Amino acid sequence: MSVGDTLFLDDRLTLTVSNLGGNAEYFRPIYLWDGSFFISVFENNIIYIYSGGKNMLDLKFVRENPELVKQNIKNKFQDSKLGLVDEVIALDAELRSAKQEADTLRANRNKISKQIGGLMAQGKKEEAEEMKKKVTEHSESLAKLEAKEGELEEKVKQIMMTIPNIIDPSVPIGKNDSENVELERFGEPVVPDFEIPYHTEIMEKLNGIDLDSARKVAGNGFYYLMGDIARLHSAVISYARDFMIDRGFTYCIPPYMIRSEVVTGVMSFAEMDAMMYKIEGEDLYLIGTSEHSMIGKFIDTIIPEETLPKTLTSYSPCFRKEKGAHGIEERGVYRIHQFEKQEMIVVCKPEESMMWYDKLWKNTVDLFRSLDIPVRTLECCSGDLADLKVKSVDVEAWSPRQKKYFEVGSCSNLGDAQARRLKIRINGENGKYFAHTLNNTVVAPPRMLIAFLENNLNADGTVNIPKALQPYMGGKTVIK
Repeated sequence: MSVGDTLFLDDRLTLTVSNLGGNAEYFRPIYLWDGSFFISVFENNIIYIYSGGKNMLDLKFVRENPELVKQNIKNKFQDSKLGLVDEVIALDAELRSAKQEADTLRANRNKISKQIGGLMAQGKKEEAEEMKKKVTEHSESLAKLEAKEGELEEKVKQIMMTIPNIIDPSVPIGKNDSENVELERFGEPVVPDFEIPYHTEIMEKLNGIDLDSARKVAGNGFYYLMGDIARLHSAVISYARDFMIDRGFTYCIPPYMIRSEVVTGVMSFAEMDAMMYKIEGEDLYLIGTSEHSMIGKFIDTIIPEETLPKTLTSYSPCFRKEKGAHGIEERGVYRIHQFEKQEMIVVCKPEESMMWYDKLWKNTVDLFRSLDIPVRTLECCSGDLADLKVKSVDVEAWSPRQKKYFEVGSCSNLGDAQARRLKIRINGENGKYFAHTLNNTVVAPPRMLIAFLENNLNADGTVNIPKALQPYMGGKTVIK
């Protein structure tokens, strides 16, 4: 594609490729007639048009758009994966050649088999026996080819699961979370005129946490919540559940274990290794978040278009190894091995996914603001996006103790990446196509408790309970 080329996208729309000149870096996406096309600008300032709702990262797309896929890898600062693009294209060519050769062999074998029947009917047994030898030779060759096909298909599959999804053109380019971009603040941060202790100290003074006993029982990364702090934890979950039900989401209690087929369908290998606990001797993993089992609910299904969107919210315990740079906290509850979370997911038509993306993160902001906790939103940069994600925003709550914001939730649009792996399709007027999936944290109480306690702490160590939570706390107005 070059400057001046005319693109015939369908019978309703044509576009001409233009050279912008100047210092254009990237556009926010321009959504055309049905929301399914994006416009992006790369280093040469040439506009590229590609489909955002039409099977973004299938093998055909990689084969036909290798430079775009490579540029996307560069934008995510994963240059070590650049060679995978040419490798998978070469393997795909070899695979298609093997399939074609196998088809020819099958056709010839079938033809010979029919000839054998005719020869036998004519009493030409010797000729028939010679032909049978050819059938055997064809079958042996075919078996070798089919084995080769299987090996090639597995290699292609493994590489395709490693190549990152195409990010949305509006995503800022950056190496890691330090380059995420603040979008908006909600609520006025307050710094009280007294010193705020560490969150576990606040809880210990209220007889609300026992870390030492938990360490004896399970090691670091676990806790016992006690008394009113445990009750507050449950109140937050119940409030979040009702909050989402009131917004039209269906409440769901999902399985807390999922099979490997679902795990590899919803996340990358790198995420899987860093997060998931495997049940020894079983094809089962403890969930790291309930979004995985909720999305998994739709595995290998064809959803009637008129029944969309599917909007679910769930509460579940979550289990994470927390391998990597961050690790766990020895004395805190911010990053731990076991915690609870209220989650929401959406399965929808491609042209509606960006609309739902905005709705989802706003739900989290609204919930925190209903509890008088100041928050802000951050656009995740390219290097901070997990491989399957198209676009993501973090919600951060204000910490008066640290005098800064910290992450309490994340909203992600994964395009059709999960749907493609899990075979979640939509049956529409014009045939079947892959759905888009999204997920968002409603609230993760351990992190919520940190924000809640710090923003509602009084100088005497007591903690105010906002009106919204008082009915879930038996009418209590303060924890003391």
